[in-house]
Amino acid sequence: MPDEKSKLWGAADAYEQYMGRWSRKIAPFFVDWLAPPQGKNWIDIGCGTGQLSLQIASKCNPNHHIGIDQTEGFLTLAKKNVPSAEFRAGDTQSFDLPNDAVDYAVSGLLLNFVPDKAKALSEMVRIVRPEGVVALYVWDYAGQMQIMRYFFDAARLIDPKSSAFDDGINAPICRPKALAAAFSAAGLSHVETTPIDIAAAFIDFQDYWKPFLGGTGSAPKYCMSLDEDTRNKIRDAVRAKLPTGPDGEILLAVRAWAVKGVVSS
Repeated sequence: MPDEKSKLWGAADAYEQYMGRWSRKIAPFFVDWLAPPQGKNWIDIGCGTGQLSLQIASKCNPNHHIGIDQTEGFLTLAKKNVPSAEFRAGDTQSFDLPNDAVDYAVSGLLLNFVPDKAKALSEMVRIVRPEGVVALYVWDYAGQMQIMRYFFDAARLIDPKSSAFDDGINAPICRPKALAAAFSAAGLSHVETTPIDIAAAFIDFQDYWKPFLGGTGSAPKYCMSLDEDTRNKIRDAVRAKLPTGPDGEILLAVRAWAVKGVVSS
């Protein structure tokens, strides 16, 4: 049965326009922060279209590299993007792998969509060998994820029901203290967190707004559930608040929080 992530993110092209183009920029910084040795065994959980897996393949010379996702459309693109890796359809909370199977278990932009986060982290720990690493990153939905914050801050003033879709409210795990606490509770040691900041540049308002009409992701799903009048009111309110340059360009801050920990011997 599809999980909540696959329901929200099932259209690969729409995801690429909404978040994929920005997540692609986060992944290399995350891998550099891990500073892994060459030739290790990896698993990328919730691999999506393969942007994190691409960085693993290009930077880490993995001995063996598996990507798992529940969305077939994503897996098709991932296989095309990273032909050297093995991609499988699978559960993102329970993995069909033996204990101590990999050196690195990583995940990008998934944890807040997993219903049982403790179970997922426990499974990541189980499949990583002693002294191996569990690591992941998530968007800073409540803070410096301005693509989404401008939208929901405007929407909430027009339609209070929008809060039900706002990951800044509904995903408290996406903060450094919460991430570190979850990793420590999973039994990981040497837990560290770091922000990863990039800029999101849009050529004009249409470039910013069009992905919200794709229906893929929490904000677009909410946006396309509205009647046209309400949606247009929110659109105009967002447009009025966005920092816009003299030629219509828009530059926003985008932050992800990364966390890593070591599996005990």
